[in-house]
Amino acid sequence: MTPDSYIKVGMADLQVASGAGILKTTGLGSCVGVTLYDPKTKVAGMAHVMLPSSEIAKEGAINTAKYADTAIPEMITRMNRMGAVNSRMIAKLAGGAQMFAFGTTSDTMRIGPRNVESCKMQLKLLSIPIVAEDTGGSFGRTIELNSENGILLLRTVQQGVKEL
Repeated sequence: MTPDSYIKVGMADLQVASGAGILKTTGLGSCVGVTLYDPKTKVAGMAHVMLPSSEIAKEGAINTAKYADTAIPEMITRMNRMGAVNSRMIAKLAGGAQMFAFGTTSDTMRIGPRNVESCKMQLKLLSIPIVAEDTGGSFGRTIELNSENGILLLRTVQQGVKEL
């Protein structure tokens, strides 16, 4: 793949692609990279989810890509416009690390695990199966989703490169 076939997905961002596109996001710590893929139409989507629920939003107009409960439905809507069908979609997840050790078990400090739980709940509500995941731990991740074949490449400093 050439560098121009990469589609950058920033933090609190989501993108969709088809054909020869590769969706890529870096810096997944407590954030979760949610990827969806329709193998028949080869339409792919990726969201870099920062927080579990838009209910905590304090800004006026919310960034739908920032929250699990708004990013996943928005990504599906955009994929549908490109011909993807919900019943064929599969999901893969990466990230949701607990990046810092806290002396408390307060739920507010468990951002990574809460992000993973919220993403899984949204996918379950939408009947989209999770076919692979690499979540948790205490390390960051970079992921790339190939829209031609649905392969998710995952890079970490600790574990190198692996395919999901």
